[in-house]
Amino acid sequence: MGHDVFGGRRDPERTRNTILKAATEEIVAHGLGGARIDKIAERAKSNKRMIYHYFGDKEGLYAEVLDHGLRKMRLAETSLRLSECSPLEGVEAIVRFVWRYFLENPEILSLLETENLHRARYLQASANGRHLNYQLVEQLRGLLDRGAAEGSFRRDVDPLNVFLSSLSLSFFYLSNRYTLSTIFNKDLEDASALAQWESHIVHVVTRSLL
Repeated sequence: MGHDVFGGRRDPERTRNTILKAATEEIVAHGLGGARIDKIAERAKSNKRMIYHYFGDKEGLYAEVLDHGLRKMRLAETSLRLSECSPLEGVEAIVRFVWRYFLENPEILSLLETENLHRARYLQASANGRHLNYQLVEQLRGLLDRGAAEGSFRRDVDPLNVFLSSLSLSFFYLSNRYTLSTIFNKDLEDASALAQWESHIVHVVTRSLL
C-alpha cells in the first residue's frame, strides 16, 4: 500500500478532504479566476499531481468545492425541527437559521457570489445545487398555510417571496459589510450591530405576513 502526502498510509478520503478544504480557502480568497493550483497544493501540503488525480483540473476542483459547500448547508437545514412550533415561531426559526448560517459560514457567501459571476454554470451541474433551500421553502409553506388557517397570517403570502426576503436581507448585509461599514462609519461586524440586524430581519419578515 502507498503512502499519502502526510507520511502515513494512503488515505484517499483524508487527502481528498484536505485538498477540498485548501481549495475552498484559496477560492474564497481569490475567486475561481484568481485561485492557483500550486497555492492550493501548498495549502494542502500536497502536490499538483495529486490534485489532478482526484479532481481532473481546476474547474473540476471548483465544482467539487461548490457542491461540498452546498451539501453542507443542505445537511444543516435538516437540523431544524419545526413541527412543534407555532407558525410564527417556525417562521422566526427559519429566518434566524438563514442569517446565522451565513454569519457562521462566510465561505458559502463567496462561493455563491462566484457562481453568480459565472451565471450558475457550475451550480446547475451540482448534485446539491437544485435542492439547496428547497426543504426550507417547503417547511415555510406549511407554516404559512397553518398560520393562514388559524387566522394569524394573510392567505396571499408566497413562501418563496418570504424566503427570498430573508435570504436577501442576510446576504446583502454580510456580503457588503466592509464597504457599508466604511460608508456609514459604523462597524457592522460589531456583535451588537449583528444582533440588531438579526432582530430587524425577523421583524421585517414576520410583519410582512400579517
